[in-house]
Amino acid sequence: MTPQDARFTLAQPPVVAEGWTVERRTAPSRLFGANGLRTGPDGRVYIAQVTGSQISALNIGTGEVDTVSAKGGDIIAPDDVAFDDAGNLYATEVMDGRVSVRAGDGTTRVLRDDLPCANGITVHHGRLFIGECREGGRLMELDPATGGQRILLENVPSPNAMEVGPDGLLYFPVMGANEIWRIDPDGGTPEVVATGLGVPDAVKFDSQGQLVSTQVHSGQVLRIDPRTGEQTVLANLNPGLDNLAFVGKRLFVSNFTGEISEVLDGLRTRAVLPGGLNWPLDLTVGSDGELYVADGTYFYHVRADGTLHALGMLFSPGYPGFVRGVTATGPGEFVVTTSGGQVARFRPSDGESDFLADGLDQLYGVAIGPRGIVAVEQGTGRLLSVDAGRTEVLASGLDTPVGVAIGPDGNPLVSERGRVVKVDGSTAEPVVDGLGCPQGILVDGDLLYIVDTDAKSLIAVNLSSGSRQTIASGLPVGAPPGVTPKPLRGMPPFSGPQGPFAGIAAGLDGTLYVSADSDGSVLAIRRQA
Repeated sequence: MTPQDARFTLAQPPVVAEGWTVERRTAPSRLFGANGLRTGPDGRVYIAQVTGSQISALNIGTGEVDTVSAKGGDIIAPDDVAFDDAGNLYATEVMDGRVSVRAGDGTTRVLRDDLPCANGITVHHGRLFIGECREGGRLMELDPATGGQRILLENVPSPNAMEVGPDGLLYFPVMGANEIWRIDPDGGTPEVVATGLGVPDAVKFDSQGQLVSTQVHSGQVLRIDPRTGEQTVLANLNPGLDNLAFVGKRLFVSNFTGEISEVLDGLRTRAVLPGGLNWPLDLTVGSDGELYVADGTYFYHVRADGTLHALGMLFSPGYPGFVRGVTATGPGEFVVTTSGGQVARFRPSDGESDFLADGLDQLYGVAIGPRGIVAVEQGTGRLLSVDAGRTEVLASGLDTPVGVAIGPDGNPLVSERGRVVKVDGSTAEPVVDGLGCPQGILVDGDLLYIVDTDAKSLIAVNLSSGSRQTIASGLPVGAPPGVTPKPLRGMPPFSGPQGPFAGIAAGLDGTLYVSADSDGSVLAIRRQA
């Protein structure tokens, strides 16, 4: 495994213990997903990345991607961006309900911090417009200097990325109504421009004054005549489209996966940046020997060639929500935890989820043992036993728990800050101390494998003797060196608080799979034959 052109480039390859190898099972990601797009004054396409708290700039001529606002910086979970005539960048921070301004010298200030689900943003003739993408959201104008607020419209069902048209009216998609509306920027009654769409989430105007809109549910890119509402399909892409930008007459669209595509004539498209994993989070291997990945907005099967096949996503039927923890329970069936606080049985091929528990606080790992389904509730520091209609507390007082596995004696093991504990009865007894930030854990016989994201290592501990060995170090897990990520508070109703989970799973042949959430890949770590 060698350093790659990715969102996080390894200074050097990981180091593995004698007799072990490490390679990427999937390719690294260039971005932390891709959300808002805007062409900047320099002609580059600026890309907001919610889950990575990052803004990048893409040179469409060279394919070079530069980080403009980095993970751990002042701007948190940016969902959309816009520029004023002076070159100042405005960003909506959807999870913190903020709008921030980044000046040309890189200094950033918060313009306003009381706009729940602030999302769509545009600047027109020095006027700044914002929308809140939530049920009962508001459309407003903000003073770019003071943040002073003027409400244009209230109780809008999830307005999103907007643009002022050649007619001087403000156009915006209304996701909850599956329509596109317009309103006079000075106020008035909104009009419906187009209806019966594929859940529009962004609009821009082309050089001919035609409205162009991405459809998150259908994956279509539509051209819409703003006078008649007549629709023309420009492209058929994968669901999860988020935004679009024009560079001259060239049209680029973003996808939740991080894919940036150029829309060409004749329904043709060209991938400018490949899609990939946003995180990844937890992993599981099914009875079929296949690897499955929970990636929040998406749930994937990893094919033999390393490509990702989406089995479900946030807008597909029966998807349980932002998926974080996962364990295979039978052919085509998984038990998952979501950031929205649910435990569910998920059958992606049937498009069905049966919810076993709801209303829980920041769920992470999940496992199946003698006590049935056990799940980690990080928000309260508890380990829970979950069955349909029943939730039992097995342990409380855990310190930032993440992963759970079943030990050789049938008792759950839980990774918490600095250690792994065994839950025996109602007590939590230390099993492994002296760790940094253990997350994913896996039991194979008497061996306990631990992904320590602080140490960037995979550690094996013999549960009988207590001996331990570092199998691999220098792994791209956890935050990059020198970066302290800011909390991601979530986007109700789509997700609750989002956090990292470097999971681990074992293949039928003994291969260990690890979520390399720093560079957006899955690693395969094997004993040499």
